[in-house]
Amino acid sequence: MRYIFMLFLLTSVVFFNGKAASAKDEGIGIWVDLLPWDEVNGILPKYSKFTILDVETGKRFDVQRRAGSGHADVQPLTSKDTKIMKDIYNGKWSWKRRAIIVIHKDQWIAASMHGMPHGAGKLDNDFRGHFCVHFNGSTTHRSKSEDLSHKLMILKSAGTLNEYLNSVEPFDLIEAYVAGIKQKDKRIVSVISVQKLNWNKQFQHVDNIKARQIIVPPFKDDQLYLNVPVDIEWIDEHSKRHIYKGSIYLIRFSPSNGWKVDSKQLVKDIFMEKEER
Repeated sequence: MRYIFMLFLLTSVVFFNGKAASAKDEGIGIWVDLLPWDEVNGILPKYSKFTILDVETGKRFDVQRRAGSGHADVQPLTSKDTKIMKDIYNGKWSWKRRAIIVIHKDQWIAASMHGMPHGAGKLDNDFRGHFCVHFNGSTTHRSKSEDLSHKLMILKSAGTLNEYLNSVEPFDLIEAYVAGIKQKDKRIVSVISVQKLNWNKQFQHVDNIKARQIIVPPFKDDQLYLNVPVDIEWIDEHSKRHIYKGSIYLIRFSPSNGWKVDSKQLVKDIFMEKEER
């Protein structure tokens, strides 16, 4: 599927012909393809070279695919490309997923990457190993299943994230919400939240988080409020483990609207529990 994606998001900067142009100011529109992995696997075979464009920063660098079966295992092409990639991650390698666009010839493809060198790597590029690039329908090495955080970033780069989050069922919405907190992605959690919060402040308290259990009760088609019991495990900024056994409150403004999370109440519940322990 192909979408016109307007790069207005956040403070993105897009670079063309060596010059920086603010997408917000210029209103740059591009075609971004949301292609299935099986198709991308043929477009970008082993040893193919392509460019990665980071959606949030607008920075781009060149890579080469070296391996991968369910997704692409790639390496920065040169030391200069490694430096740009590390700059995107604020100078520290991370497993954090990021929305990217893969540029190959005249095609722009929605994708997601993490920023942690691992495994084998053979290029002379100051990058010890390779990193993973996922596309629509890609799977991970270990689980052989789709990674939710990568999926959300792919939808973000394709310009279809809002559409997805406004249409999913409560269970999937809460999973996406927790994934957004884990990835410290303001865009994801803001779309899902009823209230506007200072997410940078909240993210400082969370090093890692996962939903161990989500129990969605039966609800009527015209129901506007839903109390969902959850069991959430999270690690704070001091590497201390916490367990939250409580509820996430969902709200929608009409039966035809998508569900939203009462983030203000959840943040209050979680951090009150943290202070009491």
